[in-house]
Amino acid sequence: MDATTTRTWMIRWLLALCALHVAAGVLLPWLGGAALLDGYHRGIEAAFWPAGAPAQARALDGWWLALFGPTVQAMALWMAALVWLGGRLRDARIWLWLMAGLLVWAPQDMLVSLRAAYWPHVWIDLAALAAMLPPLCWLWRRDRAAPALRMREARA
Repeated sequence: MDATTTRTWMIRWLLALCALHVAAGVLLPWLGGAALLDGYHRGIEAAFWPAGAPAQARALDGWWLALFGPTVQAMALWMAALVWLGGRLRDARIWLWLMAGLLVWAPQDMLVSLRAAYWPHVWIDLAALAAMLPPLCWLWRRDRAAPALRMREARA
């Protein structure tokens, strides 16, 4: 597979991840308190109230999860816009800004989860980094070298 095809697939992969985040953000307000997430809620409750959660804990956790949905949607839309712009403009700085955003967010998010001793969030964050950082690094390196490549091709 040549570099142009690889670049196209990397961008499609990132846009698919953005679409997945938008979908998750849309669903969170609707599913925040659903029975489908009982296991998740029990894990959170056990992390904060090992002796037993108060009766209102589940409602509060469902509310926070629902509230988080629009934030996820907005961030995913902004990320999709940057991925689209990076794909069109071939500006390496865009990929660098996306990487910077992930590297600012993830350690803090993981630290908050570790302080609560809630490992599922840490694993989700690591999976997100593993899915997004390699293509962003590749795109940054490729687009950083692109101006020099285009100049050499123009001379030939």
